[in-house]
Amino acid sequence: MAPRIHIKQQQTRSESCQLHILVVGAGLAGLGSAISCALAGHKVHIFEATREIKEVGAGIQVLPNSSRVLQHWGLEETLTPHMTFPRVCNFIGWKGNPISSLDFHESEKGYPGTWYRDFHRADLQRCLVNRALELGVQITCNARITNVRVSDDGAVATAVAADGREWGGDLVLGADGVFGKLTEELLGREDPPVKTGDLAYRLLLSTEEMRKDPELAPFVNDPQVNYWLGPDAHAVNYVLRGGDLFNMVLLVPDDIPEESLATTIEGNVEEMCSLFQGWDPRIQKLLKLCESVQKWRLCIRFGDFNWAHPSGAWVMLGDAVHATLPYLASGAGMAFEDGAVLGECLSRLPDNPLISKASAEFLHAKRHALAVFQECRKQRTKMVVERGNIQQYLYHLHDGQEQQERDYKMQMTPTPEGEALAWRDPGLAPKLLGYDHIADVDRCWKSLQGDMVESRL
Repeated sequence: MAPRIHIKQQQTRSESCQLHILVVGAGLAGLGSAISCALAGHKVHIFEATREIKEVGAGIQVLPNSSRVLQHWGLEETLTPHMTFPRVCNFIGWKGNPISSLDFHESEKGYPGTWYRDFHRADLQRCLVNRALELGVQITCNARITNVRVSDDGAVATAVAADGREWGGDLVLGADGVFGKLTEELLGREDPPVKTGDLAYRLLLSTEEMRKDPELAPFVNDPQVNYWLGPDAHAVNYVLRGGDLFNMVLLVPDDIPEESLATTIEGNVEEMCSLFQGWDPRIQKLLKLCESVQKWRLCIRFGDFNWAHPSGAWVMLGDAVHATLPYLASGAGMAFEDGAVLGECLSRLPDNPLISKASAEFLHAKRHALAVFQECRKQRTKMVVERGNIQQYLYHLHDGQEQQERDYKMQMTPTPEGEALAWRDPGLAPKLLGYDHIADVDRCWKSLQGDMVESRL
């Protein structure tokens, strides 16, 4: 029987050492951070710009590192009814020729207690919202936070909404996403995301017609993840909600006008289908089932600067500072890890009724906790952003010698480093999928404490 992941119990803290944390954004990073900080015994208030928390998008893959965090937060039971259990990940040439595959169940054995699962993003987000509320997190919608003010002594941070409303707290977490503006407020300069040259068509298909087709039915009846790799494009699909829906993402060159301010626009089904002429006939059959589609410009960003305000009263996280291409299926995982690491750091703050959170001792401890958070997260998320860019190149090779070498590497035993099936890359997979946030905080906490002692000598 596989070992179970430790479930974090909610801490109780002295009121004098209990932070009032303001979280900007109710996406995966914001909700995850709110849950983790509430488990650490702090008061948490989320601010969401939209009128209601309603996730757009479709499917999401949860890898072993993400599953470890979700289980740690006590979410496995509530998530289970919404899970699809994929058996295998197939990599396929654009003409339909099989290249290689990964058995998910075998892969899980290398990361005891964890799992690969597929979710509808809305189901996952709803479970996160419910868990946050269960832990006492307050949520305010229709509150677009545009600025953060920090007091001179760094003890108070004020979140300022576009309509003039203000909320004060001890710490602001900026999780307003890849296209958010709070990072620029923190830096005092422009810091736009970087266009990658790709966009994504995202579509959800009913599986009713698929089940009638002998070529398509196995995709539904035998849950699997499929990647088709082709020149300048690739396609990914898997089933959701126990086989009721079929999630499909098509990654193609970005043709949204350069000057367009919109990052998501209505797509044209015929235009989308034309981009995959000559591909595996199964792709063509699937696309003919699509009635409407949107396309999303894919941008990345990596904040090679201090994510925390010097006061220790404001820190940025999630896609706002490390948005990646979705080609490692790791964007959500990095958001969850951010929250888990931050909550673990804040759980280690002093808890003594004789100490005030406005005292020099506590403020120093809070700044140290944020320094540890950044130390844990910065290089790791940079690794993921950079590897996502490599995946873009590997997935989109034109037919020829490089493509043949890529396919050959995916068929080699043992697997070589740098191969396109990244989840079994011996140089990447153990680091990516075997991540333990508590062990990482332990390492960085001791390392930075040593540096602080040395700097005082």
